[in-house]
Amino acid sequence: MSQTTKKALATSLKKLSMDRPLDKITVVDIVEDCEVNRQTFYYHFNDIYDLVEWVYLSEATKALGDKKTYDTWQQGFLQLFEYVLNNKAFVNNTYHSVSREHLERYLYNESYNLLIDVVEEQAAGIPVREEDKKFIADFYKYAFVGLMVDWIRTGMKVNPEDIISKLDTLIHGQINSAIEKFRTD
Repeated sequence: MSQTTKKALATSLKKLSMDRPLDKITVVDIVEDCEVNRQTFYYHFNDIYDLVEWVYLSEATKALGDKKTYDTWQQGFLQLFEYVLNNKAFVNNTYHSVSREHLERYLYNESYNLLIDVVEEQAAGIPVREEDKKFIADFYKYAFVGLMVDWIRTGMKVNPEDIISKLDTLIHGQINSAIEKFRTD
């Protein structure tokens, strides 16, 4: 029942964000839309921003799926773009509000999770320090999220497949090259 209630609250928040900015949505608006009481909301979340973070951490994380290998990272990143497109009003509302940090934290986290798996896969059998593998994943994480945040900021007009294609062309083989440069032998 708890997950069902959280999902209902999240659905209400996303629905309400279609009509108004996030900072104009109140807990009362959400609970009235859900037909639950305020105590129910506060049982699950501290505030609206806690709910926003839960949406990104639970619902949106499914967007990446298992596309975390060298051969599938493009599909995983494309799925992140598709999640953003499918939730355009909510994402735009989050981006243009004080809770933008929740969106960015989600994007950084998911991009890092995708990239560290790719780096680990490509570094298999190569002596590379853990901190160097993390550095490589972090470097590409910032590039990926920077592209996505700029895409959101400019109205999501460019086709995500075009962005992924250019990104693939640009970095093809570069992760392997970085791993080789950090070899410890």
